[in-house]
Amino acid sequence: MEEVVAKEVRTIPSFPAELFEPAVNLRDTTETERPSFTYWQDVRRRFLANKLAVFGLGLILVLIIMAIIGPFTTHYSYAAQSLVDKNLPPSSQHWFGTDDLGRDVYARAWIGARISLFIGFMAAIIDLVVGVVYGGISGLFGSKVDEVMMRIVEVLYGLPYLLVVILLMVVLGPGLFTIIVSMTATGWVNMARVVRGQVLQLKEMDYIFAAHAFGSSTFRILWKHLVPNTIGPIIVNMTLTVPSAIFGEAVLSFLGLGVPAPLASWGTMANDGLDALIDGHLWKLLVPTILISITILAFNVLGDGLAEAFDPKQKR
Repeated sequence: MEEVVAKEVRTIPSFPAELFEPAVNLRDTTETERPSFTYWQDVRRRFLANKLAVFGLGLILVLIIMAIIGPFTTHYSYAAQSLVDKNLPPSSQHWFGTDDLGRDVYARAWIGARISLFIGFMAAIIDLVVGVVYGGISGLFGSKVDEVMMRIVEVLYGLPYLLVVILLMVVLGPGLFTIIVSMTATGWVNMARVVRGQVLQLKEMDYIFAAHAFGSSTFRILWKHLVPNTIGPIIVNMTLTVPSAIFGEAVLSFLGLGVPAPLASWGTMANDGLDALIDGHLWKLLVPTILISITILAFNVLGDGLAEAFDPKQKR
């Protein structure tokens, strides 16, 4: 009996070792696995992949640098008048030519960049502070508080922009401060509506209920949880506020409501260059209009790039 069993055991066929190898090489799968990114790393990666947005950011940086150092790259003053040198075309002496009072257009263009960019950035910062606080409180408290605060927003949104500016000019007098106040008197409304909409969605999330359950105060929840999670739409809205303010200042200056002389902004330079259409001195009008167009284009493509970078639907 034992001999039969031993014989049967000896006759069991042997199987090749290849049959017992794993079907999937785990080493290969781990090497080809997609690397993990944090939220901000993923946003940066998607933004840098958008070449047009990066180009817009580069243009903005160049404009800011030239606004700082541009007036120092020429020995002409933006306010110095010389009737002997009036209406000179662009040359090696006056790179952008001169205006009808003999002032160097190159120096005035970069002084104007300081004024226009300062107005744009200040308007964006004030809109950020007022809009985030107002919209965050409105969306967080909801109910009657939200209803009353949104009715105020609707009233301000319906006010004619030019009428508000003219009234502020009469009350405060013309000047840089008045322009910034007029830009932000109703400009924060859009930011407040964006933040309110985001807060209304986020406050229904589970982690907000958990924060309430652990005893966090209302304002701690607002600043620690809600506002940081709305940072994407806030940044995008800010990048679109800057060109709107710059264009608004140009319109006001074009209507004669801009900064007083001898200060220069791109809007006042465009207003002063109106006679170029008649006398043929086109450089006086082309320089400020080209700079305004480049700035607005740069901020718009930057805003579009940031909107795509912060959009989770664009994640691949």
